[in-house]
Amino acid sequence: MKIGLIADTHGLLRPEALAALADCERIVHAGDIGKPEILDALRRLAPLTAVRGNNDRGDWAEALPHSVELELDGVRLFVVHEAADLPAGLAERGVRVAICGHSHKPLIEERTGVLLVNPGSAGPRRFKLPVTVGVLHVEGDRLRAERVDLA
Repeated sequence: MKIGLIADTHGLLRPEALAALADCERIVHAGDIGKPEILDALRRLAPLTAVRGNNDRGDWAEALPHSVELELDGVRLFVVHEAADLPAGLAERGVRVAICGHSHKPLIEERTGVLLVNPGSAGPRRFKLPVTVGVLHVEGDRLRAERVDLA
């Protein structure tokens, strides 16, 4: 299974991001979406799970969860906007992948038995940080995350 990971669009959904996620079977948006049209566009590509970021406001954003735990292709994932809000004991709960955004800095690293992935920011460039999305590949018991540079 190929899962597209995106965060921090802040109202800008680049054509390059859509192209990078086009062949994904699922998409996860880790918050700071910016406007509901972003979610509509992503839903046209694949089933979507999204959480609310600290800059997401309004009725459409209030309907989004702060965090979500889901199982895709037998793998438990936990999604929240800010890494600081990741609860302790995720591995003990069977979570294998934690996905967050907020920092705009792409990150893929193992932490206490959980693969932590921040796909970086796919929206407006912030400082000199790269513009990126991520892809999570689930191949049986094997997990592999990759960063995709957009610009």
